[in-house]
Amino acid sequence: MPAQSFKLFRLLGSSAAGRWTFTRLICFKAPYFASIRPLIEELAPGRCVVRFHDRRRVRNHIGTVHAIAMCCAAELAGGLAIDATIADSQRWIPKGMTVRYLKRAKGTLTATASVNVPPAAAPAQEAYALIEVRDASNELVFDADIAMWVSAKAKRKD
Repeated sequence: MPAQSFKLFRLLGSSAAGRWTFTRLICFKAPYFASIRPLIEELAPGRCVVRFHDRRRVRNHIGTVHAIAMCCAAELAGGLAIDATIADSQRWIPKGMTVRYLKRAKGTLTATASVNVPPAAAPAQEAYALIEVRDASNELVFDADIAMWVSAKAKRKD
């Protein structure tokens, strides 16, 4: 059974206004993501697409999109892709991120995450999110590999 974020996206994601609302809800829950003003365009098990625009707030001293802004988009896309893939009985947390800055990033950027998650019956283990960030010309400017720890949710004591 998919996680709550995916269920909510299925409910809201069919329209531009719904995707905007869903994105704002995610940014309310995890406020740092709002720093890049993202728009979550696609969310499905194993995949998430996040777009954000080049603007002064996300630029570095040389006038290009800051590396950490791209890391933020990668973590958002990777985390949501994992969240949409795992069962309701599971949880995840990032363990580490390896990134490569491949080209100066300018303009609108799109982060696309793909994941392969162990089945819910498997014991706790690592899963990986692979994220590519591309510019408006579809050139690869950044990529990331995020190790995620996927485990069973703790049982609630009532």
